[in-house]
Amino acid sequence: MGERKVINKYYPPDFDPSKLRRERRPKDASKQIKVRMMLPFSLRCGTCGNYIYQGTKFNSRKEDVEGETYLGLRIYRFYFRCPRCASEITMKTDPKNSDYVCELGATRNFEPHREEARQEEDAKRKREEEEDGDAMKALENRALDSKREMEELHALDEIKSANSRNAKLGTRDVIAALRGATGEAAEAARRDEEDEEEVRRLRDLRSKSVRRIDEEEERAHRDRLLAVGSGFAEGAASASAPAARKRTLGVSFAVKPKAAAVVVAKKARREEEEVEEEGAGTLAGLMGAYASSDEDSG
Repeated sequence: MGERKVINKYYPPDFDPSKLRRERRPKDASKQIKVRMMLPFSLRCGTCGNYIYQGTKFNSRKEDVEGETYLGLRIYRFYFRCPRCASEITMKTDPKNSDYVCELGATRNFEPHREEARQEEDAKRKREEEEDGDAMKALENRALDSKREMEELHALDEIKSANSRNAKLGTRDVIAALRGATGEAAEAARRDEEDEEEVRRLRDLRSKSVRRIDEEEERAHRDRLLAVGSGFAEGAASASAPAARKRTLGVSFAVKPKAAAVVVAKKARREEEEVEEEGAGTLAGLMGAYASSDEDSG
């Protein structure tokens, strides 16, 4: 196992170090440092269109940017390659915004939070410019801010009160509320179904073809009914008029003559029986009155 851990290398007897080829390094190679880092933002390669996402690890070369500083802070440039097409991409630090800038070989993807921050910064700067030298505008802005703050506090209080009420509810209360909501929904659905059924029934009834009765046919039918109920002409006419035709939604339906005659005959027979019963009762009353008068006279 000792030969595996040897440090010295074998040099043949004819080895000549002067014949070794030297690597040509760039002039600024001494200023570049190899570092391994993670991509601070997502970008798209400008050569092959490959998306490189934030957090991707890669080896890069770091160097100082000559002639560029921010408040005495040095700015660094990083060189790395696309993992698909091996094209070189460069980016540099941005200490002013605490960020990085994609410089060459790729484009940075859109980031919504950065856009929101930029808009907020623009609005703040615009407000400061408006309030500069204008006391009334500053007073109006402060009044609007206080009003907005009061509205937010009121909404927060409502949320807190609703949460406190919900916290006091038990399992039974929640089940009862759910059942009530379900019952109301079922009742509303039932009413809607009944309304739809009624509309459908009226539509079907309207679509049916109904034959209307002529005035002459109606007059002849009335005369036949009066002839059948002899002796009760006036009563039969008044009673058979509503039974002779049935009106539904302004439409007249004819009744068969035989059925009308049977109805009138039955009604006439019923009225005769009632008259006979009334006459019998009246005769019995007269006899009773006559008997009582004889006893009183005796």
